[in-house]
Amino acid sequence: MEGVEIDYGVLKQALRDVLGEDGLLGEAPLAVRFQRGTLILKPEDASLQPKEVPIEDFFRKIVRVRDQLRILEQKLNNHPKLDGDEKQLLQGYLTRCYGTLTTFNVLFQEKGDHFVGQRGK
Repeated sequence: MEGVEIDYGVLKQALRDVLGEDGLLGEAPLAVRFQRGTLILKPEDASLQPKEVPIEDFFRKIVRVRDQLRILEQKLNNHPKLDGDEKQLLQGYLTRCYGTLTTFNVLFQEKGDHFVGQRGK
């Protein structure tokens, strides 16, 4: 857009606010027992150094994945060109993604923030 200066930081925050109001994005608290913890990725080969990651950083990335899947699900459900069968097929893939991520539910303080796979639907 010519002649119009856009503050992308303000725009991104506005989007976060709107998506948060719709329940698509949200702050999920990390379980207390993991706060200030460290995730250690240790290779089998002892000559290689392990990688240490603050668990809060890892958790924020898991929450972002969850939020992006929720947005994708909303877009899929509201897509005007997909018929019911196509939506159902794609929804199945999303449900399986959520199911795969249930391993990380232990990190969430609130059960309402958990990933829910096929059995939970």
